[in-house]
Amino acid sequence: MATLLDFRRRIRSVKNTQQITRAMKFVSAARLRRAQEAALAARPFAKELARVLRSTMARIESPQHVLLAKRPEERILVLVLAGERGLAGAFNTNILKTAIEFIRSKKGKKMVTIPIGKKGRDTLRKAGFEFAGEYVNVLARVDFGIAREVANLVTELYAKESVDAVYMVFSEFKNVLAPHLVVEKLLPVEAIERGEETQAEAESAQIDYIYEQPEDEILSRLLPRYVETQVLRSMLESSAAEHAARMTAMDAATQNASDVIDALTLHMNKVRQAAITKEIIEIVSGASSTA
Repeated sequence: MATLLDFRRRIRSVKNTQQITRAMKFVSAARLRRAQEAALAARPFAKELARVLRSTMARIESPQHVLLAKRPEERILVLVLAGERGLAGAFNTNILKTAIEFIRSKKGKKMVTIPIGKKGRDTLRKAGFEFAGEYVNVLARVDFGIAREVANLVTELYAKESVDAVYMVFSEFKNVLAPHLVVEKLLPVEAIERGEETQAEAESAQIDYIYEQPEDEILSRLLPRYVETQVLRSMLESSAAEHAARMTAMDAATQNASDVIDALTLHMNKVRQAAITKEIIEIVSGASSTA
């Protein structure tokens, strides 16, 4: 049977763990604020770039570009954006599960991956997937230079016809409690979705702009920039979603520690009360026998 000293040691241990989880929660909350601001700030630019690109493509009778070329999907490249660290609940597990299910759904195809994030790299390597590149320790502070490097690698592989299609698997940041797993096709650039575009924005996309440069030349400049923007947006969204998941997980761990401390304290008080009662009975019994 556990003694009072055992209970005190256990309570002290749980309190120390609770201090750690509470500190990690505050750190994640601070990082989430910055990551959320960056992700929200990137959305308008990505939206406007997509709108301009959609408008430009609509004005060209038969757009021709290497990033628009459609081929049978025999060789597929998948960008998997997972977390850099653990202690984020089911964040990494859900992303990797979605990625592996998507890869297995393409049975018979040659699958190549580019993991972005240490957890994704480690898991996919153990699973035996082929890498076309890997990027770790890049999501804690997302840098446009890294996003451009990833986009250049992807477009180069597609232009050389080393792959026939490129997909991204990541967690889109919606709010702290509701992550949204996304499998998004990056290449070839097909019909760009309007998303939550308003009626006024949809009408403005049909305005007959006067371009200084030929429309084909503008298209050749917009398409690589569009790929860069989409990669950067997915990295920012994934970073914010990871911090949100870690903050939620650490908040739950802190609350669970409080529940454990309350339960241990209750048991300790019962043991102490039983010990006191036993001593009183022994004293009374001793006094009665001497009398």
